[in-house]
Amino acid sequence: MTDDIQKDIKLYTGCEKEYIFLGGLPRSGSTLLCNIFAQNSDFHVSKCTSALHSIITLLKNNWANCIEHKAEGISYERLRACQMALLNAYYQTDKKIIIDKSRNWIGDIEMLEFILQKKAKIIATVREVREVLASFESLYRKMNAKTQWGFRPEDLIKSKTTEGRCDIWASATEPVGFCFNMIKDALAKGQSDRILFVEMDALTHNPEYTMSKIYEFIGKPSFIHNFNNVEQYTKEDDVLAYNIESLHDIRSKVEPVPRKSELILGVELHNKLVNQEIWRN
Repeated sequence: MTDDIQKDIKLYTGCEKEYIFLGGLPRSGSTLLCNIFAQNSDFHVSKCTSALHSIITLLKNNWANCIEHKAEGISYERLRACQMALLNAYYQTDKKIIIDKSRNWIGDIEMLEFILQKKAKIIATVREVREVLASFESLYRKMNAKTQWGFRPEDLIKSKTTEGRCDIWASATEPVGFCFNMIKDALAKGQSDRILFVEMDALTHNPEYTMSKIYEFIGKPSFIHNFNNVEQYTKEDDVLAYNIESLHDIRSKVEPVPRKSELILGVELHNKLVNQEIWRN
């Protein structure tokens, strides 16, 4: 490696910003948590699901395929330097602490730690799997009354049953199954010490205590949040991006969310989906 390349790399080996990564299951309170975090002026919170993971992963996946890199000699130190530069440049803010929301981070802990050269900190919001599926089914029924559902609508039309739709959402390539499997794999790889699992029930039933545990995990001073008036800081065009209305809307008051899986899924399916919460072990 030439002296010039080594000099360039030294400029970008450290991250000027501190990242807290937010992932977990869909329909489990991650948007609510982002908007609670946004009350803390020390933090910059991604206003919607972040594309940072996708961009960094695209860079990684194409790095060794560049013919110029092959000719010159593939340098993974330079790859890391470019990824670090992305972390430093992606958010145009003078705030040093970034809350970046993407469910994919849990599936790429090794890449994160290659870039950061230290253990990652990931907050994963979770919820009983049957309640997550019931939430998707509830959204589907509201959408189905007037338009077509966003995810794999042709398969959902063919299924014709609540259980069939839940099987699709829980499959390996769909929102619930995809995120569940990333959590399962991280636990199997012994990476649970990088992840704080935040149960939606805990956040909504006892927000003050739950937030204190989150601040302890990320190593930051506690902050007095207003749980009676959480303004919607985040903004996603759910119809344009996902063709699903109100996917990321939140209530302004943090309060318990009634369990509806037995009512929505039916007793048989509700009972079939018991004890799926692998993070509790």
